[in-house]
Amino acid sequence: MPSLTFRLDARLARDLRRLARRSGRSEAEIARDALKRYVMVVRFRELRAKILPFAEAQGLLTDEDVFRSLNE
Repeated sequence: MPSLTFRLDARLARDLRRLARRSGRSEAEIARDALKRYVMVVRFRELRAKILPFAEAQGLLTDEDVFRSLNE
């Protein structure tokens, strides 16, 4: 499995240690989960930007428009 090494500032490292202790999870597990979530958000935003022109052309300008069209 590939690994990644990076530095944390003192405050973030302290907060991570505390969170790991309170949650019963390892620091690495928390960091992996946070990175996975970040990657998913970036992918979502990229996909959304790609489909936005098509949605707008169909009159889907808001989330409510999308939900309304799904219920028709």
